[in-house]
Order: sequence, then C-alpha cells, then structure tokens
Amino acid sequence: MSLHNTPLANRVHIGIFGKRNAGKSSIINAMTGQDLAIVSDVAGTTTDPVLKAMELLPLGPVVIIDTPGLDDEGELGLMRVQKAYQILNKTDIALVVIDGSVGMTVEDEKIVERIKAKNIPYLIVKNKADLCETAETGENIISVSAATGQNIYELKERLGSLAPKEDESRKIVSDILQPNDFVVLVVPIDSAAPKGRLILPQQQTIRDVLEAGAAAIVTRDNELEETLQNLGRKPRLVITDSQVFGTVSKIVPDDVELTSFSILMARYKGDLEANVKGARALETLKDGDKVLISEGCTHHRQCEDIGTVKLPRWIQEYTGKQLEFRFTSGTEFPLDLSEYALIVHCGGCTLNEREMKYRLKCAEDQNIPMTNYGICIAYLNGILERSIQPLGI
Repeated sequence: MSLHNTPLANRVHIGIFGKRNAGKSSIINAMTGQDLAIVSDVAGTTTDPVLKAMELLPLGPVVIIDTPGLDDEGELGLMRVQKAYQILNKTDIALVVIDGSVGMTVEDEKIVERIKAKNIPYLIVKNKADLCETAETGENIISVSAATGQNIYELKERLGSLAPKEDESRKIVSDILQPNDFVVLVVPIDSAAPKGRLILPQQQTIRDVLEAGAAAIVTRDNELEETLQNLGRKPRLVITDSQVFGTVSKIVPDDVELTSFSILMARYKGDLEANVKGARALETLKDGDKVLISEGCTHHRQCEDIGTVKLPRWIQEYTGKQLEFRFTSGTEFPLDLSEYALIVHCGGCTLNEREMKYRLKCAEDQNIPMTNYGICIAYLNGILERSIQPLGI
C-alpha cells in the first residue's frame, strides 16, 4: 500500500496544541514545507480542529491535526477548547506549541498534564527561538523558530523517535489461513454501496487474505449460492457484510466457517471480547431504554441506512421493546453515556486504535455495555457463536 493510499486510521496522528498565536499553524507549515494551515496575527484563526493527511519524513504517512487555541474565550471559545481536548483521544503524538518569549502558561500546563495522564508521547515546542537569547532542549522540550527554520529538522527527527511501534502480530484474518485456502467474501451491491469502490474493511480484508497466500473470491449475496456450487471444493472461510448476515448464514453450510468484516475489524483492533459481552445486553433492554448507535465516519445516508434504519428496526423486532435511539457520527461521541442502556458502534475502520479504545474505555468506565454492528447483527440472528468460532473466541 503506497503512502498516498494509507487509510487515515492507519496513519500516525499528530495533534498540535497551544494557545492562540503561539504559532501552531506556523509550526505545521514549517514542518511540512507547505502552507497547509492559515497563519494570521488575528487571535483564534483556527476555530475547529483541522485534519490533514500527508507524508512527513521520517515518520511516513501521518495525519496532522491543527487545534483551536487553548485560551479561546466566551461560550463558543470554551466549546472550541473542549474540541481541542477531545482531539487527544485520537492523538498518537502531541506537540504543545508555546511562545518561547513568554514561556509556559496555565493553559499549557493543563494540557501537558492531560497528555501525561493519557500516556501520549509528547514534545513541548518552544517557538520563536529567534527572539530568545537561549535555546532550550531536553527530553520533552525543543526550541525552534518557524520563521527562520531553526531546529525544524531536529523537531521532525524527534517526532520520528516518538512514533508508536506497529504491532506486527495484529492481523485481520491472515493468521488463521493457510496458503492456497479459498476465502469467499460476500459484498452486497445496493443503493447504499459506494459507487465504483469497495468500503475500507472489504479492501483491507482482501489484502490480508492475499498476504496469507490464500485466494479471495468476491461475490454478491444474491449470487453466493451459485458461487459456492461452482467452487468445486468447500471454502476455508466465508466473510460477509454484516447487514446480510442472516441471509448468508442460511446459504453457507454448517461445516463451513462464517464470520463478518465487522467482527474481523473488532478482532484487529483488540475489541472483540468486550463487544461480544456487550451484545448479550440486548437481553436486558426494557421499554423506554435509550440505545446509542455511533459511527466513526460521516456519509450520505440512504433510505435503508444500516445505522439509522435497519439496526433500530432489527433491535426493536428482536427485543419486542419500545426503545429510544440516538445517533452520532464522525468525531461526535458523548462524554456522558449514563443515559444509555446499550451502545452499538460501527466497526471503526476510519478511527485509529487510540480513538476506538478511548470510546470503549468511556463505556467501560460508566458501566455501559458496548458492541459493534456485526456482532450485534450476528446475535440478533442467533449465529454469534458460529461467527466468532473461527477466531477462537
């Protein structure tokens, strides 16, 4: 996979934090050698977090996140500061930019304490070194000048040393396959399917199957039965889109293992056992309970959208209860989850590992059961045990 095509979720997320006019945007432009961020003498130019995917040596593919000033004022300003703090939940490396001619302030110290509490690797970047008599460098601090380029190269090298080490043992499915295995992938093509492409979990799973030396055979759900008949031998595994789990499970013989893309993504991100436990909370729902359905991405919703239409209908039909549903997408995720009896989350393919684990931890800390689309749908169809059996759960 080229650097240009690396999914956002697989990129190192670098969060840039600091007060207004500390020089956050100037530091971004100096590091990248591009005018990616708007620079202005007017305080508060950056009013919302801005994400930019790019390549930054020696790190490679990254997402740089420019955040609002930590000293923003007024009611809107406080909301912007809260958004900046929320960005920590997806930050792999934090840069706290301070005005070197002023030094650390209360706002800077507060964000550093939060960064330490979350165990995020960080650097304090003292900008405007050209205006200071002495430059300071230490384990977590470096003096630079965005204006002259002083120590910008050294800053990037320090960033490279802070990059999280990729866990090579994590696989989507290749670790349970053998060379020359057949794997059938069931991909519905309907009004909700993106034109001209497969969605990210499907792309990633196909690539992982090929990494194992196995063969990936992709078919639609309405052609699955004929595909299985024409193979000549039983496939090692069938992987399906979650929304057709019920239909596919009736077609695939009992002696052929079956799972879904969503379940594989939960396994890949280390969330599978917690999500399986969360699905069992469907049995405890009562009339009037609130269920949160949350998606990590934003997209144009179709009339039979999986998150806002199909899942609520299936859950209501299974439980026989009158439930209230709430929906969030993208970066939205409530801090207070206490009103919910259950959270059903998407597979999180667009969220990095830190963000997904943060959401699970929020639910765990507030004792709210949380599951994901695929596991929930498998449970509703009575095939959860079958769908996790290939994964050793």
